[in-house]
Amino acid sequence: MPPLSELAVSEPVLPESCWVVAPAVPGQAARLAAEIGCPEPIARLLAARGIADPKQFFAPTLDDLHDPSLLLGMDAAVARIQRAVAHCEPILIYGDYDVDGTTATVLLKTAIERIAPPGKPAIVTYHVPHRLREGYGIQNVRLAEAATAGIRVVISVDTGIRAFEAAVEAKALNLDLIVTDHHLPDGVEGIPDACAVINPAQPGCPYPNKHLCGAGVAFKLAHALLAAHAVTEPLQLRLRNVLLPSFLKLGAIATIADSVELTGENRAIVWLGLRELRNPVQPGLRALMQVAELPLDRSPSAGEVGFRLAPRINAAGRMDVASDVVELFLTRDPHRAAELAKKLDGLNADRRATEAAALEAIDLQLETMRETTGSYPPECIVLDHPEWHRGVLGILASRVVDRTGLPALIMAADETQIYGSGRSIDGYHLLDALTAIDARVHGDAAGELFTRFGGHAHAVGFSMPLPLLPTLRERMRLHSRSMLQPRMLTPRIFCDLELTFADLTSELLRWLKCCAPFGMGAPEPILLARGLTLAGPPRIIKEKHICLPLGQTSDGRPLSAMGWSRPGRTAWPQRIAGLPQAAGAALDLVFRLRENTHPQYGGLELELLDLQSAVAQQAATI
Repeated sequence: MPPLSELAVSEPVLPESCWVVAPAVPGQAARLAAEIGCPEPIARLLAARGIADPKQFFAPTLDDLHDPSLLLGMDAAVARIQRAVAHCEPILIYGDYDVDGTTATVLLKTAIERIAPPGKPAIVTYHVPHRLREGYGIQNVRLAEAATAGIRVVISVDTGIRAFEAAVEAKALNLDLIVTDHHLPDGVEGIPDACAVINPAQPGCPYPNKHLCGAGVAFKLAHALLAAHAVTEPLQLRLRNVLLPSFLKLGAIATIADSVELTGENRAIVWLGLRELRNPVQPGLRALMQVAELPLDRSPSAGEVGFRLAPRINAAGRMDVASDVVELFLTRDPHRAAELAKKLDGLNADRRATEAAALEAIDLQLETMRETTGSYPPECIVLDHPEWHRGVLGILASRVVDRTGLPALIMAADETQIYGSGRSIDGYHLLDALTAIDARVHGDAAGELFTRFGGHAHAVGFSMPLPLLPTLRERMRLHSRSMLQPRMLTPRIFCDLELTFADLTSELLRWLKCCAPFGMGAPEPILLARGLTLAGPPRIIKEKHICLPLGQTSDGRPLSAMGWSRPGRTAWPQRIAGLPQAAGAALDLVFRLRENTHPQYGGLELELLDLQSAVAQQAATI
């Protein structure tokens, strides 16, 4: 293999990126360092992220969860469910087919059954819609079937905030509809006319945490029901010591999977829930962790839940029937649990193969878009193909955003309808964009685009008549070009800490691990070190990855930076080709701190995210 500097490189060698360093908070950092005895960089990290109470941050408790009665509509919902249970009225939980919707269904069904009086079990059934046959949201035909079956109360989870027609239909059928959801309400029509609506995002709701996931809202309703039932001290102790910790397991999984803000109460939910996931007793959870090859002798990390558990749960709704997930988490039969977990594992393998095939076609389309100018047009990427599986459209949209740095709508179609999912970038509110291009908000019924749509700033779903696809493309092109600013399109890497070589110690890594869980709004810290010198030339691994030797740490262990190439990105050997590579050359590196567990070569390791010549750029400050 020729030297890296001689490799053919397409221009530009490196993406034109901007490194942004979090501002220092000197007084606050000094106080935190003295208070908790942590390394100075950790104190700077906590101060920059606004962590004023390290005790609560490092060891949340149930007391850090907000009172569920603060949610608007909670009292009315609890009273109606209590009445239904007391009078043996059949209740239907109307769920959704993703992790959020299925776990919310399990949480609420379990809670309602637990408040039933002895000898009078609650009558609770559930419906999880089929993604392809029914689509997202409450369907009137299902409400009619429920009324015919004698259902008196319908509770939606992770859906319903825009179910205006369904609310009208429910009233006509003499069904009491309780909506629990977390998606953004319609800014024009408001909220559905239901028996109760529980959604922290609805107007007038005083609940402090506006970023609960759907299962988080269901957990709050479950908490309120169980608390109202716990009228004696033994029941209250059982609620606090047994039931709530148990319910938080699924709450944590859903909060991670739904990529909501992992700060404040959400962080407490995940921290506490992950702790309870160590060696779970429930057969379904245990079987799922086993097929995901997660050890049972420790708590999983948020990353392991997000990349190993959640995809297997989501695979049921994407590729088959999501009700299998509900059964998995409700069954007490270990043999049935193992059977269902194995099925989800197989469906996830199918999902990955389907996704890979679609990505090949997408990469070809993206390459065609770049052929003329060498870059993507500064607008929302809109791609469609009739053979793409509707169950993976959201994943594909995320992959396009990752590859291009642009918002994306990815669609599939049948004979009459387009079905799409969208993902966005910071600064471009995708739900607002769909609302803006849907002419109904301007009173122009003839110009309406969508049969239905919903979501939030970063993720949306929608359906529309097939003939309107060209109109969608044009309206999105015009809207996104007018809204996407150059600063939004310049790759920006937000660095939490600027460190020296001497700061890179095992003690620092130990404290960084204590700052977990990481997720949306609280990402794993990104670190910057300037002027690190190479101890030798870069080493190429499998023709696409690189290893930069950086010498020895303070404890005498060799330290290296590993650059792992990913699909859709320029490979690291090409990215470094224009930079100095001889021993003694100085580079500025952006990285995450890792631990290599290899018995011979183990120790600290840098996961390389970006690099520049030591004099190439000065990082900006937020």
